[in-house]
Amino acid sequence: MKYYIIAGEASGDLHGSNLMKALYKQDATADIRFWGGDLMQNVGGTLVKHYRELAFMGFAEVVLNLKTILNNIKICKRDIEKFNPDVIIFIDYPGFNMRIAKWAKLRGIKTHYYIAPQIWAWKENRIQAVKRDFDKLFVILPFEKDFFEVKHHFPVAFVGHPLIDAIHNREKTDEVSFRKNNHLDERPIIAILPGSRKQEIAKMLSVMLSIVDDFSDYQFVIAGAPSQEYHFYEQFLTNKNVKFISNKTYDLLSVATAALVTSGTATLETALFKVPEVVCYKGSWASYQIAKRIITLKYISLVNLIMDEEVVTELIQEKCNSKNLKTELSKLLDANYRKALLEKYESLETKLGGMGASEKTAKLILNDLK
Repeated sequence: MKYYIIAGEASGDLHGSNLMKALYKQDATADIRFWGGDLMQNVGGTLVKHYRELAFMGFAEVVLNLKTILNNIKICKRDIEKFNPDVIIFIDYPGFNMRIAKWAKLRGIKTHYYIAPQIWAWKENRIQAVKRDFDKLFVILPFEKDFFEVKHHFPVAFVGHPLIDAIHNREKTDEVSFRKNNHLDERPIIAILPGSRKQEIAKMLSVMLSIVDDFSDYQFVIAGAPSQEYHFYEQFLTNKNVKFISNKTYDLLSVATAALVTSGTATLETALFKVPEVVCYKGSWASYQIAKRIITLKYISLVNLIMDEEVVTELIQEKCNSKNLKTELSKLLDANYRKALLEKYESLETKLGGMGASEKTAKLILNDLK
């Protein structure tokens, strides 16, 4: 079978790579062409475009880069026509992927969506386009099944969350070697996960690092995104108590005592590593003003959304300041607070449906094609 996969962000690259492994395992004839990143490229297939050329954050940023986005859509359509796949597998990245799906469906190409668009968060009216343009929908959050099937009468498959597999199946980190190889001392580690896009990194790192001197008994380590070069982070590395490690986020989380995390998939990854966290978010003024008027969710972190309660503290926009960060990080270092939070994390993992998401999804895709 010929598979065309489109992932436009770092998280999509991770989930896409695991799905590709499952497809190669279950289909000996698999021919895969994709938009993604280094992880997918390491599995095999043919990379068309790297996600670092695609990632634009926020409403204002999308408008400013509209010409580039539209050109990428044209390139993608031409490449699909040339490849003539049996199925296109879309992974998250809805602004781009839903445009391609509409075009592909009209041409009779099978369209499968793995990691459904978060229309439960905003733009719920997109449900009509989802029903029209996708043959199969595979969802990874437990509440999504009710949203699509009960509220909107569109059958979907809940396959569990692929992060559980990604974390459980990884090679365990040797903490002694990790510290030695990355020039870290013996102090407990506070991990800083500022996001993967330049816009959000620039917004978040300055405030995250503003409290470093208040916690001298700990060392702060920035998790560099694989999509960004080291020289971009250099401007923030002015404090000797701040270290930088690129493209080793999971290794870092496996040895961290606590974490400051920019909202996104990283909030869930941190929880699954059982690391107490504070969730932080600051967007551009324009993007935030638009977002708060159209997004009606109670929470911004996946941890709290899945649990339907405030398990982890969220500091958003003006609340994301040095004073509040210092207060909340101090709580994370308290033994009783940590114990209660870790118990909630155990319940979270149970709700996510266990292991095997990539294998289940690959099997469902193959069964549909056959």
